[in-house]
Amino acid sequence: MLTHPIMRDSAWRNSVLLVARLALSSLFLVMGWGKLTDYSGAIAYMTQTGAPFPALAALVATGVELGFGLAIALGVLVEPLAMALALYTVVTGFIGHHFWTMSGMLRYDMMIHFYKNISVAGGLLALAAAGPGRYQLAIPRTTKQGIS
Repeated sequence: MLTHPIMRDSAWRNSVLLVARLALSSLFLVMGWGKLTDYSGAIAYMTQTGAPFPALAALVATGVELGFGLAIALGVLVEPLAMALALYTVVTGFIGHHFWTMSGMLRYDMMIHFYKNISVAGGLLALAAAGPGRYQLAIPRTTKQGIS
């Protein structure tokens, strides 16, 4: 395996994974908080983008962004939640940033947002593959005999 020597240092690697988790989750926490504090605005945005069932879509988006974002920031269930958020991010890119239906500067702006969604999804998949690192909120695993 060819890796840079500094990444073989587990303290450095764990610190980088923590920073990656915090950076990736910050997008979801900020956007989810915005939806929570301006729920009517979130519904209006969902309606404008053509999202199905705008009120429900806004509620789901708020819960996913805040809940999954917080869990990833804390290092809880990182692998499955990062994979789910990657899928969510691609789907929201197609719903909210359909640049192919637009023209002019709006097309360019939405194209940037769409491909940022794709890039964030890639980062989330890399995080899912790498795992949370050492700095995480540990959840005890249960076994047949009880908590391990």
